Amino acid sequence: QVQLTESGGGLVQAGGSLRLSCAASGTILALKFMGWYRQAPGKQRELVARIAAGGSTAYADSVKGRFTISRDNAKNTVYLQMNSLKPEDTAVYYCNLEWGPMRINNWGQGTQVTVSS
Repeated sequence: QVQLTESGGGLVQAGGSLRLSCAASGTILALKFMGWYRQAPGKQRELVARIAAGGSTAYADSVKGRFTISRDNAKNTVYLQMNSLKPEDTAVYYCNLEWGPMRINNWGQGTQVTVSS
């Protein structure tokens, strides 16, 4: 059974930085993507950033130049370095793993990020 364990959320002032981590455990075959989504109150969950098995990355326009996604293959861990945080980045951030020929999606439990102005 695949499990995702997130850490690193918290409260930070605008302009500050946070680093999120997500460790995947279990048997993962044919990894497709690891990534981060977020959901603010009253809004739909949206993609923040993701990294493909081959290493290519994609970002939401709103975070380009401020956030960086990276992966440690040996640890099956994905990171999200968030710099120059803005109040509008406040949300619950969810780790996502997509894998296998059936493109199975697993989700973390979510970690709160709050940016104060």
